[in-house]
Amino acid sequence: MAYKTVRINLTTPQSPRQSVLVIYTGGTFGMVYEPQTGQLVPFDFDRVVDRLPELKRLTFDITLLTLPAIIDSSNMKPAVWVELAQIIQDNYQQYDSFVILHGTDTMAYTASALSFILVDLNKPVILTGAQLPIGVARSDARENFITALEIAAAVDSVVSQDGYRPVVPEVCVYFNSLLLRGNRSTKRESVQFNAFASENYPHLATAGVSIDYNRLFIRPWQPGQALQLRTELDPNVTILKLFPGITQPVVESIVNIPNLRGIVLETFGAGNAPTDEWFLDTLKRAIDRGVSVFNVSQCEGGRVTQGHYQTSQQLLQIGVVSGADITTEAAITKLMVLLGQERDPQRLRALLAQPLSGEMND
Repeated sequence: MAYKTVRINLTTPQSPRQSVLVIYTGGTFGMVYEPQTGQLVPFDFDRVVDRLPELKRLTFDITLLTLPAIIDSSNMKPAVWVELAQIIQDNYQQYDSFVILHGTDTMAYTASALSFILVDLNKPVILTGAQLPIGVARSDARENFITALEIAAAVDSVVSQDGYRPVVPEVCVYFNSLLLRGNRSTKRESVQFNAFASENYPHLATAGVSIDYNRLFIRPWQPGQALQLRTELDPNVTILKLFPGITQPVVESIVNIPNLRGIVLETFGAGNAPTDEWFLDTLKRAIDRGVSVFNVSQCEGGRVTQGHYQTSQQLLQIGVVSGADITTEAAITKLMVLLGQERDPQRLRALLAQPLSGEMND
């Protein structure tokens, strides 16, 4: 597929060391007010420099690529995740890093999915967006975008035989001064600028007057790796969120969905669930027919410790997989990716239980 790209002409006299490919998918970021109607409408992203002239003063090459059909992030689908991954792979040798402009509602899902699809990634992929459109005076789009670009282009001063070493060679979300590991992030706010949190993993960086990197928790750079993609995803998954009083017909209607292959089970506290016989029997029948059940806590922080309480011991016994401290966003996308690669339920459960891209502590 041919994508329209635009290169930003820099005003700096220096010869740029780094190059960043910006992939624009849509979302609140790229909206402006239409003068005649007063409504928010997408603007021509090729003219982003008119809105952000600061971009021309940066010291690295920037190329903008716009998807043929920009979308609201509520319409995000696995096929778009694969498309984004393929764009990155196709341009992997040409660019040093990547920034994806994305709507906030499903940004954590996309960041999580890309962390599993992009195998042996060794360059920065930074997702960012905005709570207010770029056409609004108080928009957070400017700071989020410019700082995401700075982070994507950041390299260590030491140059190896493989070239400049990126500071953050992994999939991340940058928002409101915080850089988060992508598959550890979750959206927590819809009306404040601090939209994203990472409750179970430290921030990778904090941007103030300077950008302070928490290097101990950033994935190490590993030169010599060749990027590979997991492009087969299976969307036959669902989320079952428990609540007091959940009934047998409700659980059975979800667990018995035709062609279902995976369930993210959102449990109470440290992974606890009802011990009613009908509930456990329903889950066991699903597991026996090859459905993988992944136990994730409803709590924003903390982790699943299956077997610590009697109410989770029985889940362990029937074959439910503990998700430890994984987020729901990472759990559901990890299921999709692994189900697309693995048909054997036993091997699949073993892969679910171990970290693939730093998304959980085992």
